[in-house]
Amino acid sequence: MTVLQDGILTFFSAVGMTTVVWLAAGALLHAGRPTVPGLMLVLPLKGEALAMENDVRELRRVPGGLPGAKIILVDCGMTEDARELAAYLADREKNAELVDAKEFRVK
Repeated sequence: MTVLQDGILTFFSAVGMTTVVWLAAGALLHAGRPTVPGLMLVLPLKGEALAMENDVRELRRVPGGLPGAKIILVDCGMTEDARELAAYLADREKNAELVDAKEFRVK
């Protein structure tokens, strides 16, 4: 019985120490948020682009986890109303831009 208790105690001690080392290493090695300079989140839009607002809302959450990310709304043949909405959304967001598909180039 003592051997079993000693084995269980040793197991949980090893798991506990591994957890402490893992958390300490994670805190030291990942001190800041990762930045990916030049990361572009490209959203091609066509026609009425009915889900555009929801898509932009979802993409807006990503730059919070990836500082430096930029949202690019690409006009691939949107209607005039949809383009106006896309322009409004691009103006409202600080890291967003509306571009025409013919002008879109990755640098």
